[in-house]
Order: sequence, then C-alpha cells, then structure tokens
Amino acid sequence: MPVPSEERLSYGIQLPVQSQSTIYAEPWEADAGPGDLVEIARAADRAGFAYIASCDHVAVPRRLADAMSTIWYDPVATLAFLAAATERVQLLSHVAVVGLRHPLVTAKQYATLDHLSGGRLILGVGAGHVREEFEAVGADFERRGEVLDETIDALRAALGPDEYPVHHGKRYDFEGLGQRPRPARERVPVWVGGSSPAAVRRAALRGDGWLPQGDPRDRLPAQIARITALRAEAGVTGPLTIGAITEPLYVGAPGWDVGRRTLSGPPAALAASLREYAAMGVHQIQVRFRSRSRDELLDQISAFGADVAPHLA
Repeated sequence: MPVPSEERLSYGIQLPVQSQSTIYAEPWEADAGPGDLVEIARAADRAGFAYIASCDHVAVPRRLADAMSTIWYDPVATLAFLAAATERVQLLSHVAVVGLRHPLVTAKQYATLDHLSGGRLILGVGAGHVREEFEAVGADFERRGEVLDETIDALRAALGPDEYPVHHGKRYDFEGLGQRPRPARERVPVWVGGSSPAAVRRAALRGDGWLPQGDPRDRLPAQIARITALRAEAGVTGPLTIGAITEPLYVGAPGWDVGRRTLSGPPAALAASLREYAAMGVHQIQVRFRSRSRDELLDQISAFGADVAPHLA
C-alpha cells in the first residue's frame, strides 16, 4: 500500500495498550495484553486505517514514572507481531528515538520489519526527551538534535537499495558492510516528529512527512506555512505528508463523560469538523477514541471507518 495520499485526508491510530502514559491511557488498558492489541490492529486494518503506530522508550526514570508509566512496548517487536496479524495497514513508529542506537542497528531492525511485512513500514523518528534514557545507553542527550540530523542521513543510506550502504559523517562512518534482507521497497518513508522550531526545520528539510506533537488546531496553519517556506528557501521538492493529532473522538452520543475536549456526535458532524484539518493543508490525521473497554474501542474504530471516513473525502 502506498504512503497516505496527499489528495485525500487519510487517518491512522496510535495503538492503545503498547504505551500507557496517564495523559491518554484509558483505565481498561492496564489489564490488556497481546490479544487485545491483535484485535485492535485487525479492526483498524478492516476499517481502512492508513497506519497503526507504536511508541519508543527504552527505560523510564522513577521521576517520570507516575506520569509516563513504565509500560512502553518495543516498537519493532510490536509492529512485527502485528504485521503478521494484519494484511494492508501500514506500520508506523511514532516515534523511534533513533539517537539511542547506532544507525546500522536501527536499519537492521526496521529493514527486516519492512521486508517481513511486504513494504508496510513508515519510519517515524524523533529526538527524544528523557535525559536518563540517553545516559543509560551512552548516547549524547545534549546534542541529540545534531545526532538525529546525521542519523536520518545515515538511515537514508542504510535503508536504501544498496546491499553495502555508504555513509561518512561526523559521528557515524560505514562502508563495505553488507546488510540483508533489504527493505521491500526502494525508499522507506521517514516521518519526522516534533513541534519545536528545530523539529519543524528537520521535517521540512529531511523528512517525507511531519508528525506534530501536541499542536492544537490554531497553531497548525503557522507551522505548515513555516514548513512550506523552509522547503522553498532550500529548494526542497517532492511530496511531504503533513500530519496532525486530532482531539479525542467519540462517534455518536457517548452517554458518559468523555471530557470537554472530546469531539463527539453524529458521523457527518465529526467528519465536517475533521475536514477542517484538510483545509489547513493536513494530509493525514491521527485519531484516538475514548473508550471504557476493548469492545467499545473496537466498536468506535468500526463506526469511524464505516460512517465517518466516507465523509472525509
């Protein structure tokens, strides 16, 4: 399946269960496990979702554990597991903190995932924010932005078509080292996450897509305009998939307190609200549904695909 088209508003989902920050996790997720993830991924696959996404944290320090929790599944293992349970939905790391690992290690993992899944990988990358995580593995936290810039360049080479990729950089230098299997497609899409000025510049100049982190609707037009200007100034051409994370959603009348920020109501009304993202220049939206159980979430995914998505065109 191709990368979500810029000619229509596509939709994906950050999977529950695999990361359980208190900011967004529902209470039922605490007792959920692999079987629930499989059912949710299959439901998203059936409902026409462009991608399912998994996060990345190696270890969470005690000072952050109350807010972040320590439940963060490994994205490569999780997406590979779900690739075998699905047919067409793409597999997004949102986001892989690639500065924690040597690019050849990252390339080996994700090239294998793309190969095994038949070319369904979207590699989402970000700089990371947990100092202790970097220090524990010997990575450079202070210069993580610079490291990420070079890592993207190194990954472009290591995930390209050449069996013996070449990269000569400031921090990483490799040549004459073969890696197979190669990815199933010639170019793995790299989507850059983050909303800081540095992250936006990185997405504009180095990415195939942008994954904003927490930008409300009213901030997106200015961010998109900046990306457009940066690319024009640098002479960067080619498509760039602009993303957005929507407000929490509930299809229909909830009958319970879903929170004041949640968009709920009839499918046509929800679709009309979501189409406002497309009018800003957004190409794909990442949705999250309020739910009290796995079954309610499955119903929401199905209802969105059947009743809301047809109105997003």
